[in-house]
Amino acid sequence: MLKKVGILGVITLLIVACGSEPLPKKKPYLTLKYPSSTYVKTASNCLYNFEYSINANINFQNNCWAKIEYPKLKATIHITYRSVNNNLNEILKEVEKLTYEHTIKADAIPSALPYENYKKKVFAKLYNVEGNVASNLQFMATDSVKHVLAGSLYFYAKPNYDSIVPAIKYIEKDIIHLIETIEWKNDN
Repeated sequence: MLKKVGILGVITLLIVACGSEPLPKKKPYLTLKYPSSTYVKTASNCLYNFEYSINANINFQNNCWAKIEYPKLKATIHITYRSVNNNLNEILKEVEKLTYEHTIKADAIPSALPYENYKKKVFAKLYNVEGNVASNLQFMATDSVKHVLAGSLYFYAKPNYDSIVPAIKYIEKDIIHLIETIEWKNDN
């Protein structure tokens, strides 16, 4: 009799315990903490200087193009430099065209964040391309006479905007600092 009561108790417990419908667990994302940025000025023979984060490595190429690599974030800012020879509008349209080629996959491309420093002759725009695109941050800077500097941020991973937003925001602060510290060298 005790055996029957025990079995009946276990069956009753199982029926009562399984009363609610099971729900799948949400896919978790890591909460990442990033180091605060300290900046150092570039040292190159190029016609521009700027400050970049010490958490990144910079490599210049012979044509003054550069790569700013964030090894821990698996990200790189690719920077291109072009000198202006009466073709400023053509160069700026080309840079802007590269940004808007992302509209196919982008969720949104809010208006560009402008930057103007008349004293240093730096005029720039920063584009934040939202969505699962190859490059979420792009910028261009010019002195409107001789120089154009453009940059694009790439991650070495399949685009998943929701999971890389914290890294994008972290690097965005470094790009804004880079733009604010651009100095054009006298090439005369």
